[in-house]
Amino acid sequence: MEQGGDRERTDYTGAVYGSLLAASVIAASDVSAHHARLSIIVLLLVTGVVFWLAHVYAHVAGEREAGKPVSWQRARRIGRHEWSIVEAAVLPALAVLVSPWLGSADEAWLALGVAITQQVVWATLGARRAGASRPQMAVEAAVNLSLGLLIVVAKVAVGH
Repeated sequence: MEQGGDRERTDYTGAVYGSLLAASVIAASDVSAHHARLSIIVLLLVTGVVFWLAHVYAHVAGEREAGKPVSWQRARRIGRHEWSIVEAAVLPALAVLVSPWLGSADEAWLALGVAITQQVVWATLGARRAGASRPQMAVEAAVNLSLGLLIVVAKVAVGH
C-alpha cells in the first residue's frame, strides 16, 4: 500500500509487544514499596529502552551476512522501526504519574488497564490496516485481550 510515497504502516508488532511488556512490568511491580509511583515509571521506561536495544541487536545480529559488517544506517533503520516498544511504555507511565489527580487509589491498576487497552487497539489497528475482515479484527482483539487478562490473573494470583 502506497501513501504519499511511503508505505502505509501495517506492522504494529513493536507496539503490541511493548504494551504487553509494559503490562508485565506493572503487574510485577511492588506497589506497596516506598516511592512506588516513581519506581513503576522508571521501571516502565528503562525496561522499554532495554528491550528496544535487545530487539535492535537481535535484528542486526540475525540479519547480518557472513563476513560482512552491519552498516550504521541499517542499525538506525531497525532502531526506528522497533522504537514503538519504548513508546508503548509512555502512556502507562503517564497513567501512573497522573493517577493521584484522577482519584485513583492504585496507580498500578490504572496503568495496567492503559497498557492492555493500547495493546488491543494496536493489534486491531494493525489488522485493519492490513486489510483484515471484521471477524479477523475481532479475533486479533480477543487474542490480545486474553493475553492481557492472563497478566491480570497472574497479578491477582501473586497478590501484587
